[in-house]
Amino acid sequence: MSQLPRHTWAGAASLVLVIAFATSASAQKADKDSKDTQDTKRPKITLKAQPVISMAPSRVVLTAELVGGANDFEDFYCAAVEWEWGDGTKSESSTDCAPYESGKSEIKRRFTVEHVFRMGAYRVMFHLKRHEKSVGMATVSIQVRPGLRDGIQ
Repeated sequence: MSQLPRHTWAGAASLVLVIAFATSASAQKADKDSKDTQDTKRPKITLKAQPVISMAPSRVVLTAELVGGANDFEDFYCAAVEWEWGDGTKSESSTDCAPYESGKSEIKRRFTVEHVFRMGAYRVMFHLKRHEKSVGMATVSIQVRPGLRDGIQ
């Protein structure tokens, strides 16, 4: 090997670098394509409050919806639900589900809850969670103004 000219070794080294770069670029493209496919399957989460502005005390109906995406999106299948009310308190719920089957299991697309708010501004957050990790979320702001019970006449 030591008898091969130096330019031969330099050419071989360059070829190895080109192959490594092409392999890396191909892997990055595959990762990007996989992420693009994942993003097109991921439903978008929307959160609406009714009413968004009200007088205290206010009973607000909150509705989170999963729009678009695949009906069998695995990350959202049988996920626990967490509501953060914007006042330092939370509510959580979960259900037992059959094991996930691609193409057969369907995600729940609508979550509705009522909550009573006192006077103030609130940023309510809705989370879908799998194994204590948030896999999706949405937020909405609510404004509750002073009511008759608060001394405003």
